[in-house]
Amino acid sequence: MKKKILLFIPGYNCEKQIVRVLDQLNDKVMKYIDEIIFVNNLSTDDTEKVVLKYSTKHKLPLKVLRNDQNYNLGGSHKVAFNYAKKNKFDYVIVLHGDDQGNINDLLPYLENKEYENYDCLLGARFMKGSKLIGYSKFRTFGNIVYNWLFSFVTHKRIYDLGSGLNMYSTKMLDNNFYHKFPDRLTFNYCMILAVHYYKQNVNFFPITWREDDQVSNVKMVNQAFNVLSMLFKYFFNHEYIKREFRDNPIKEYTSKVVK
Repeated sequence: MKKKILLFIPGYNCEKQIVRVLDQLNDKVMKYIDEIIFVNNLSTDDTEKVVLKYSTKHKLPLKVLRNDQNYNLGGSHKVAFNYAKKNKFDYVIVLHGDDQGNINDLLPYLENKEYENYDCLLGARFMKGSKLIGYSKFRTFGNIVYNWLFSFVTHKRIYDLGSGLNMYSTKMLDNNFYHKFPDRLTFNYCMILAVHYYKQNVNFFPITWREDDQVSNVKMVNQAFNVLSMLFKYFFNHEYIKREFRDNPIKEYTSKVVK
């Protein structure tokens, strides 16, 4: 039976890039996508207007959601994961709205249905076959070091801690383990540890990643220490992943349908 697949595009102040992302959704890709949700995390630029204008000119099964609060990237994931489960999707694909990754890198795994063998299929910028365009050698080295540290702790080769192109089975999300994860960018790091803790089946695939006119929201030094602290605590106590990570817990992540 054909799997029901949701494409989730998180967006925050990406009016310059979002059209390029939507242009990736050609007929070959859309053959496997049943619905697209663009989740606007209260952008302060014209991102939402650009998406709405695009939707009037192109025939895509696109729904635009606007978060009721600024939930950050992790919180937008929670909005999308909850939407996918509520609407009985089998899988949810995450494609960031800033045009750093390309969904066509995932296409071979959709065509041969290899994704059905895993709980999550994660795009990797730092494995054989991947391509980095405009990405500094210093950041590449730092990411590889952290990948090895996570590999040591999880006893699983980790090739990327969080790219902008991933695919998850909604079955792995059933117990809402992700709800207490950070709403910040460290959400994906917790997802990696949770995959290990809950013994979920994960695989990585190489992607092309580029940095051009994108604006990073990552405070690298601060995040580096936070991630090390998180990994250190998990190493000594795996139950750590079940704690409350949020400074201001939100009971329900809500959004409004704009179109």
